[in-house]
This record gives sequence, structure tokens and C-alpha cells, in this order.
Amino acid sequence: MTGAHVSPLAGKPLPAAELISVADLIHAYHSHVVDPSQPGQRIHFGTSGHRGSAFSNSFNEPQIVAIAEAICLYRKHHRIDGPLFLGIDTHALSGPAFVTALEVFVANDVVTMIDARGGYTPTPVISHAILAYNRGRTQGLADGVVITPSHNPPEDGGFKYNPPTGGPADSAVTSWIEAHANRLLESGTRDVRRIPYERARRSPCVRRHDYLDHYTKDLASVIDMEAIRQSGVSLGIDPLGGASVGYWPEIIGHYGLKGTVVEDTVDPTFAFMPADWDGKIRMDCSSPYAMTRLIGLRDRFDVAIGNDTDADRHGIVTPTSGLMEPNHYLAAAISYLFDHRPDWSAQPGIGKTMVTSAMINRLAARLGRRLIEVPVGFKWFVDGLFTGALGFAGEESAGASLLRRDGSVWTTDKDGLALGLLAAEMKARSQRDPGEIYAELTREFGQSWYERIDAPATAQQMNLLRQVSADAVRATDLAGEPIQSRLTAAPGNGAAFGGIKISAASGWFAARPSGTEALYKIYAESFRGADHLREIQNDAQAIVGALFGEAAAGDDKSAAELIDHQ
Repeated sequence: MTGAHVSPLAGKPLPAAELISVADLIHAYHSHVVDPSQPGQRIHFGTSGHRGSAFSNSFNEPQIVAIAEAICLYRKHHRIDGPLFLGIDTHALSGPAFVTALEVFVANDVVTMIDARGGYTPTPVISHAILAYNRGRTQGLADGVVITPSHNPPEDGGFKYNPPTGGPADSAVTSWIEAHANRLLESGTRDVRRIPYERARRSPCVRRHDYLDHYTKDLASVIDMEAIRQSGVSLGIDPLGGASVGYWPEIIGHYGLKGTVVEDTVDPTFAFMPADWDGKIRMDCSSPYAMTRLIGLRDRFDVAIGNDTDADRHGIVTPTSGLMEPNHYLAAAISYLFDHRPDWSAQPGIGKTMVTSAMINRLAARLGRRLIEVPVGFKWFVDGLFTGALGFAGEESAGASLLRRDGSVWTTDKDGLALGLLAAEMKARSQRDPGEIYAELTREFGQSWYERIDAPATAQQMNLLRQVSADAVRATDLAGEPIQSRLTAAPGNGAAFGGIKISAASGWFAARPSGTEALYKIYAESFRGADHLREIQNDAQAIVGALFGEAAAGDDKSAAELIDHQ
């Protein structure tokens, strides 16, 4: 990321005048009129559910009413009649959306499990609760909803559905829910069943579940908590004002760890958060700007851990490496796990997305483990984690999960708490922090230079890139090396990538449209150096520009002005 593109506010708290008005946001949620004829106001399930803001009429009461009713219809249609585990994060819109959803769920006689302590619930905790309830059952299965826009800015809201397999719903499920929800929205939600909130709360359908206790006490089945305790590894933790804020003190106390929560503020304006690279607040634990506070404390702790707002992502800070690149930590975690899980069989493989570092490919070959490479989205890992076919699955955006120590399923959604504690276990048992383990991997496999950059794109350009064929690429070389492969489908499962990936001997790039913004993303990696990475990026830009062609000439100029983004 070059300084010319970084806001002067990056890494600093925003002025009060730049913060959201929570009152105005909630008023907009309840009062704005939604027009489903406008594409931006319709319901759209991306890789992480439906997201939007009440200010832009994309996350308002009508959409949540429609989504909740559509989920009830989906449950009836597919005979899912167990309880629904419901959790929220700390975003301002999560509370109002919880109220709306509960009114609809209870009116549809859905037994809904809410937090017994009235607190916040991380995404992985919902996944854990679903799987724990369903273990050994063949009927009356549970599912769940997490109300969160993940690390998105404070004005955003999000709504995710997890079916009985515990992880993100696949495209068939989300397409069904999205289509039915939009039909309900178009009808003015007149066919929705709904009862007043106070009546819903008194209903026998609403039951309280101690998420915190169940999850905390089960952590020792996935992480060697005793090794962490005995070693005295010092932990610094920053929940970034998110749903894990109540979990870390409980985990530290229950297991007798040497840990400190360095910031426990919960404020829906997130005024305490340093701004991200562009001057906007994001609770992105992989961003060096959002993680400024914890990075500054790197020498105080053996391992420091950050989580995003729903705690499905992890940020790892060590004295030797500072904030680790997500790809670096994933590789270090894989290297450690497959050498320190004696009860895992030889069968579990390694899952990665097509845009995650090729360092993992090299590591998997050395470990003799099957590598499953899939499109972007954690939904592609759910079945593998559920069946135990994958011992570890991770993506470049700092999300991952793993099997229990006995080789059975832990969560099928990303778990930022467990991945943070794994970093502590690595230090406790190997006497090396994850940064040191990764440094050893670079001596074995070579150093990697990796970067993602974003560029503006029109809807026409994004659609073209989404449907591109490998034959459309006429280039024969990539940064001076012959092109070895052109992929538009994932080698691990044959699913469409929604873009293209081009590889040569010493590097690769992948280009795909964003699912939420008017831009496309170029991921690139080199094993030769920073200059070679720039060559790959320049060739990638030229190849994508050629694909767009003359028809989009007016937009190509802006699309060529790349905006660095991590």
C-alpha cells in the first residue's frame, strides 16, 4: 500500500464529527421506506449473508422482516424443526434487527435460543451450538442466524443463516431464501407472520441458552489449554469492541491463563477504533491500521490476538513479526497442527481458497496431505470440516477453523477465538511463536510476496469478469515466465471461481469482481521478490484490461487507477 492512497486519518481515532449518529441510524432502520424496484434496496446474499445500511435503505426493517419470514418458510419446506440459535454482534443495527427477527420467528412457532446473559454471541459460537445440539440426531435438527456485518463500518448491518451443518449456507440455500424474501418485500411483507416483541419474549418458543459457558468449557477439546496455562505464555487481547468482548475474560479465568484484555469498550459508534487505510472505521483485525493499538503493545506479550466484530476472524501479533500477514499465519498454523495432532488420522486434508498463498500448496505437498482448493467463501469448507475430510481450512482474509484434537468436527464456520488460542498453543508447546514458525517455512520453501489490490469497475465489466472463459486470455507469459495454467473453476471441487486465475512457475494472479462493491480485486503472489510481484500486477492489469475491451473504454481509465487495499 502506497502512502499516496492512505488517508491521513488511518491508524487514528476519528474526530467526533465523523462518527455515526446511532439515534439517526436506528430511526432510519424503522422509518425509511424501502423500494424493492431499486436494485440496491433489494435483498442480496453475498458470501456472508445480506449486508447493508439503514442510511442507504439496504438494511431496514422491511428487509429483515422478509428475510426472517423466508428463513421460516425454508425451514418448513426442508423440514428443519429443531431450535434456531440466534446471536448478535455489537453493531448498532444488530439490536433492532434482533427484535424484528424474534417477532417473526416466534410468530412462526420457531423455538429460538437466545443468549441467557443478554449479551453478544460470536459467529463461531453459534456454529458450535448448532453442531453440539445436532450431534447424534437425525431429526429435529437445529440451525442458526447471526446478525452481524462482520468487520464492516459502524453504520452497516448484516444477517447470516447457518443451516444444520453449522456453517455458512451454500448458494442453493441462500438463493432460495433471497428469492422468497424479495417476493415478500415486493408484496409489502403483507403475508409475514409477526407478533409484538414483548409478547414474543414471553413466549415459550423463546428459550435461553448459555452460549458462553458451553463454548468456553469445550475449548480444551480443540486447543491444548493446559499447555498454555502451564507455560505461562502471556496473551494480549483486543476484541475491537466486538462480540468476543465477554468471552475472553471468561476464557482467561476458566483456564487460568496469563492474559490481558487491553480494550473492553463496547460503543456502537466505535469511536475508540483507529481508522482503517481509507479513513473509515472497520473492525478488521488483519489491517495494520485498525490494529494499531495492539501492534504498539507487541513487546508486552508473547502473543497478542485481535478479533473482528463477530469474532470469526483472527489477527495475530508477535514480538518477532508484528501483525502477521493472514497467509503467513495460516501456513504456520498448518505446519504446526499436522505435527501436533497425534489423534488425527492420515485422512484429513487442507482446505484453502484459490486466492490464498501458494506457500500452503508447497507445505501440503511436503506434509503429504490432500489439498482442496476452492472458490472464495467459507461455505465451500463446511462439508469437509463437518465430515472430518479437512483438518484445517482457511482463507486469505484471516478466517479459518480446524478439527477437534480427536479429529472430530469443532465448528464449520470461521473461529477467530480458537485460531487466536492456537497461536498461544504454538508458542507454549514449540517455544516458537507463529512468526518464527513461518520464518522457518520461508527458509524451506522460499519467501512469498503477496498483495491484493482493488480497481473500480462497471457492472458490465464485473459481469464480464464473472463469466470469463480461460480461452479469452491470449497472453502466453506472466512476468517473463510461460503461463502454466488458466483457471476459471476451482481445482478442488470444480465450482466456478467467478473470475480467472493465471499461474506461472514463480507466481500467479487472480482477478474476480467484488460481491458487495463496484470494483474488482486482483490478488497476486511472487516467490521471486517485490519487483517481480509488481510485474505480475502490471501484467494482470493489462490482461484484465484486454478482457474488458474497447466497449468499456470510458471506464477502463478509472479501472486502471488501482487502489491498494489489504
